[in-house]
Amino acid sequence: MFLATALRRIARGTLASLSRGAFFAFIVVWDIALVLVNLVAFKRKVGHVTPKGHPGAGGVWPEYIPPRAGDSRCACPALNAMSNHGILPRNGRNIPFRELPGKVRATYNFSPTFSLFVPRYMASILGRSFSKDTLNLSDIDVHNGIEHDASLTREDTYHAKSQALPLPALVAALLRSATGPPQPGHTLAEDELAGSESKSGKDTPELEGPPYADRRREARATNPQYSQSFNAKMFGTSNASGLTTIFGGRMDDIRVFLAEERLPAGWESRVREPMGLTFGAFNVTAIRVELGIEEEVRGPAVP
Repeated sequence: MFLATALRRIARGTLASLSRGAFFAFIVVWDIALVLVNLVAFKRKVGHVTPKGHPGAGGVWPEYIPPRAGDSRCACPALNAMSNHGILPRNGRNIPFRELPGKVRATYNFSPTFSLFVPRYMASILGRSFSKDTLNLSDIDVHNGIEHDASLTREDTYHAKSQALPLPALVAALLRSATGPPQPGHTLAEDELAGSESKSGKDTPELEGPPYADRRREARATNPQYSQSFNAKMFGTSNASGLTTIFGGRMDDIRVFLAEERLPAGWESRVREPMGLTFGAFNVTAIRVELGIEEEVRGPAVP
């Protein structure tokens, strides 16, 4: 009896591993094809990036309503904004996993590969079925699953168990990181997001806040449970890289998106490729940002 049970578990585990490997290979091949299509196809016209018939088409987004008591929110501003506009249930609860890919793709013009892979990954880390089950937004805040330490907009879970709302001080520090006076069209560059040089110029872990180099130093200095696996780092830089891709680095839009988790009137994704923002293109940006992050505090210069 014990042997039969053990064999069944091994068989199920093996089949699950093979299934995950096959799905990942499928996503990679599909994404490469989408990259090639984007290289040769015409871009979507400005003003027509959001598909006709979808909320936000023509820059007209559904009414924005901030979360109310009892609503479920998470560490992802993009999903929170969709609930705040009613694209996802406004209470952020009982969202079918299978509905996320189409809605995320139409709202932000992510590629179908990205839009499918991430919700399936969410379901996997929660031990749920992508095709049958639902989630509340707060469910995805499993530590070091997608949520991670040293977020640019949230306190670490060591300091704040709830990741539902952004921390205004962190958002303000990120907004200050872009050089030049705030004005329409002012943008945030990849090197400013990475923050390879501490803005304070100090040789201590004290921070002015984000970008990433300073934020990671601060988290490591103040959080005794600080952890940053490779996957957590890449999730963090990938999420932040959306500010320079989906939002094109435009600070006037980023300010509203991060502080209020709202999509500005008239906004549409700055990604105009017909197949959307692919993993290939997205990861190139994320890797550039990650390579620009210098986490170690430099010692004083030698005369």
